[in-house]
Formats: sequence, C-alpha cells, structure tokens
Amino acid sequence: MKKSSFVAMLLGTVSGMLFALGMCMALIEEWHSFTPGLVFGCAGILLGLITVIIWRKMEHKPPIRLSGKSVLTMIVGIVGTLALGVGMCFCMVWDKMIVGILIGLVGILVWLCLIPLTKGIKN
Repeated sequence: MKKSSFVAMLLGTVSGMLFALGMCMALIEEWHSFTPGLVFGCAGILLGLITVIIWRKMEHKPPIRLSGKSVLTMIVGIVGTLALGVGMCFCMVWDKMIVGILIGLVGILVWLCLIPLTKGIKN
C-alpha cells in the first residue's frame, strides 16, 4: 500500500467517525448534546476536506477545479442520498412502508443516473 493511500485511509476513517458521532449526538434527543454534536460533525467534514487536499498533494495531482459537470454530479449525488434517507425514515421512523420504499427506490434511481453522468454513454 502506498503511503498516500494509507494516510488517506486513516484520515478518512477518523473524519467519517467524527462526522457519524457528531450526527448521532445532534440527532438523538435522549443524549441532550445537540451543540457538541454539531461541533463534532463540522470537525468531521473539515477533516474530510483536509484529507482530500493532503491526498491530492501526496499524489502530485492538481487542485480540484469545479466545472458545471462536477457541480451537477454533486447535486445529483446529494439529491439521491437525501431521497434514499427520507425513504428510510418513512419506513423505519414513521411506519409508512410503501411510501418509504417508493421514495428509496427513487433515490437509488437517481444514484444510477450518476453512472452515465460521470462515465458517459459509449457504443
């Protein structure tokens, strides 16, 4: 394993754990720790961004340039993720299985739209 991959794996794992713990702290009311949860979640997001920057420098890659296509790709990914999450909430929290499954399937279909958006369609 390359050094850059190992560093990215470690930093990515720590940032993911911070973000997940922060979201649990913020969203589970019984814990009564909304503000510290936001701090942990933001720290996880910030460490994730720092991880990308460090990994790109170690791999000698140029900085990320935002184009219209990359912004559209991010928006489609976020919409798909939110739709799948809302579908899961409908199923697990609000006991509305049919609606939740349909919304979750829409989220998965939106994710599938990412394949032709990023890779393109070729003969």
